[in-house]
Amino acid sequence: MNDPVSPAETLRRSLAELLDGLPPRQAAGAVERLIANYRGQTPTHAPILRDRADVAAYAAYRMPATFEAVRSALEAFAATAPDWTPRSHVDVGGGTGAATWAVTATWPGERGVTVLDWAEPALALGREIAAANPALRDARWQRARIGADLTLADTDLVTVSYVLNELSEPDRAALVDAAAAAAQAVVIVEAGTPAGYARVIEARDRLVRAGLHVVAPCPHSAACPIEPGKDWCHFSARVSRSSLHRQVKGGTLPYEDEKFSYVVATRLPAGPAPSRVVRRPQIRKGQVLLDLCEAGGRLSRTTVTKRHGSLYKAARDTEWGDTWPPEEPSA
Repeated sequence: MNDPVSPAETLRRSLAELLDGLPPRQAAGAVERLIANYRGQTPTHAPILRDRADVAAYAAYRMPATFEAVRSALEAFAATAPDWTPRSHVDVGGGTGAATWAVTATWPGERGVTVLDWAEPALALGREIAAANPALRDARWQRARIGADLTLADTDLVTVSYVLNELSEPDRAALVDAAAAAAQAVVIVEAGTPAGYARVIEARDRLVRAGLHVVAPCPHSAACPIEPGKDWCHFSARVSRSSLHRQVKGGTLPYEDEKFSYVVATRLPAGPAPSRVVRRPQIRKGQVLLDLCEAGGRLSRTTVTKRHGSLYKAARDTEWGDTWPPEEPSA
């Protein structure tokens, strides 16, 4: 019997099929124009994705990166609540549904899924792509304005990925408050830039005030110890580059690294990590330097040397975003 194809591979194949018949230059041009729009100011009443050509090009370009970033955040969350699986999921501003694919990759199986977005072409294409994923075949794709008028039914999980940057400050606040009131767990992902991090921190503060506790990436719900304006917390997810990626960016590498900031807050009895690696580990001769955010709400640097034995080997294998110290293997 053949092994089942992973959601990540199924998504890659589906996105490749989207570009069949679309001239490469047209696809690349659409992506470049859409990127320029996304980096500008976008009112919530004006969807950027206007038609199927726009959506197909942008989905093929951005869905893999969004999928990997959201999956990284979800895996960090799942490690804090290993016995929990969401039975329902609402993806707010989900567009073509990359976050729904990341949820199925993290927690296989069917559940109630609703994708809300204001761009009907994105919803239509997301529904079409989802037909290839058995866990998403019954998902609801619903047009909704994302902002102050949004209401959400009770659900286990709400994801909001790369959406806050498109909203005004009052609409961001309303969305986060609605998610906090409706969900057992809220996962917010933004671009790994100083501005993206600032939006995540703004949302994090509202989630904590609403009574949720933070379980990832922070190992605490206290104020972020990073001094505003001097640094920002972000992570990296590796993404396989398609031919469209290489054409738009002019790169030759088969991959790129998606930088993202995120927060996971929940009402569940989940246990955050003792600390988390918040910078790329520095591997030097005979030692590894790890920059950590600790449970006490402070930043620290620890040095692990060969004298630490098995801990040194674990440090050499530790990646940016991992928990520290590693869990002891079960007996």
